[in-house]
Amino acid sequence: MNQLIGTIRFPNLNIVLEHVGKEITILGFSIHFYGIIIALGFLAGLAMAMHEAKRTEQNPEDYLDYMLWMVIPAIIGARLYYVIFSWEDYKDNLLSIFAVRQGGLAIYGGVIAAVLVLIIFCKIRRKSFFLMADTMVMGLLIGQIMGRWGNFFNREAFGGYTDGLFAMQIPIADASYTTPELLQKAVTIGGIDYIQVQPTFLYEGLWNLAVLLLIFFFWRKKKKFDGELLCVYLAGYGLGRCWIEGMRTDQLLLGSTSIPVSQVLAGVLAIIGISVIVVKRIRMRKTGLSFRK
Repeated sequence: MNQLIGTIRFPNLNIVLEHVGKEITILGFSIHFYGIIIALGFLAGLAMAMHEAKRTEQNPEDYLDYMLWMVIPAIIGARLYYVIFSWEDYKDNLLSIFAVRQGGLAIYGGVIAAVLVLIIFCKIRRKSFFLMADTMVMGLLIGQIMGRWGNFFNREAFGGYTDGLFAMQIPIADASYTTPELLQKAVTIGGIDYIQVQPTFLYEGLWNLAVLLLIFFFWRKKKKFDGELLCVYLAGYGLGRCWIEGMRTDQLLLGSTSIPVSQVLAGVLAIIGISVIVVKRIRMRKTGLSFRK
C-alpha cells in the first residue's frame, strides 16, 4: 500500500492541512476515522433525540431502546444499498460484499432500514410512528452532518473540477477514486500531483446544518401535526441532496442508465415532504383544527 501523503489544500482560501490521516492504530489494530465519526454521530444523534423526547414529555428510554434495535440493520441497509447499485463491482466476488472496512456505505440505505425498524418498533411498543419520527429527525441530521466529515478523512464524496472559492486539492495518491477529467486538470505542487475538486461532502454538511437549525429554532415549535418535522426533513434534505448529488463524481446509477439513483430518490422525497405539509396545513385551516400534544 502506498504511504499516505496526508495533505489537503484549499488553495483559494489559503488553507493547507498537513498530516491528515485516515486511521489510527491501537494495539496493532487499525481503526478508520470514518468509523469513529459514524459511531460518534450515532451517540450525538441519540443524545439529541432523548433531549427532544424529554422536552415533549415522552420517555427518553424508548429512544435508547430503538437505537439498540436500529444500529445493525442501518449498517446492513447502508451496505446493501451501495452493493445493489454497484453490483458490477461485486458480482464476480461475492465475498467482497462483506468487506465493509474497504468502504461502500450509502446513507439512504441506512435511513431506509432505520425507518423500517422504527415502524416495527412502534408496532410492537404501541408508539406513534410519526411522533417518534419527528423526535428523531434532528438526531438524524446531526449524525449525517458528522458523517460527512468521515468522507473528508476518506477523501471521498467529492465532485468534479472547480476553481471556485471552496476548491479542494487532494493528492492523487490519497484519493479514494478519480476521473479522467480530474486527472487531465491535475496540478503539481511541491512535487506532488493533486486533483482539484468540489468538496460536495462539505456542501451537504452545511446544507444539513441549515435544515437542522430551521427545525430546531423554528419548526418544532410551530408544527401543526405529528409527522410534520419528518416532512420538513424530507423536503429540506431532499432538495439539498438532489442539487448536490448532481455535482458528485461517485454517483450510484440506476442500472445501465446515467441517472443517479440518490438524486431521483431525493427529488421524490422532497416532493412528498412539501406536498404533505401543504395539504395537511390547508385541510387543518379549512376545518379550523389545531395541533394538540
